[in-house]
Amino acid sequence: MTTIAYKDGVIAYDSLVTAGDTVMYDDFDKKRERDGVLFFGAGSTQDIQLLIAAYFGEVPGFDLDARALVFRDEKLSVLCFSDGRVYESEVLLDRSYAIGSGRDHAFTAMDMGASALQAVELAAKRDTCTGGLIRTFTLPKG
Repeated sequence: MTTIAYKDGVIAYDSLVTAGDTVMYDDFDKKRERDGVLFFGAGSTQDIQLLIAAYFGEVPGFDLDARALVFRDEKLSVLCFSDGRVYESEVLLDRSYAIGSGRDHAFTAMDMGASALQAVELAAKRDTCTGGLIRTFTLPKG
């Protein structure tokens, strides 16, 4: 899957893409933009694309194995799709947050004082689905 962490105005995310036990990419940019909305996706690459489409009203007929952090209009939220519905929940900007297979490691690291970048780096040490180049995105201050 992946690890995407947020803390103190910074989103950090890895770049590993796998197919089963095979590393397909270790430099894939998991940040996507559509109509001015930024998506940081965790899960199946195809399902992330469908999740983004569902956000804009193109609803698939099946559940998706994906979640995304969404940045729009100076707000951060987490997005998923289940039971034919898009679910979006606000992420409080003064709190840490993480999604993906390495989220527990990232949460623990941030609880211990790590930045979002350090949290993803630490998650990559223990989560086999997190790795490669780690990128960051700093939320613009409005």
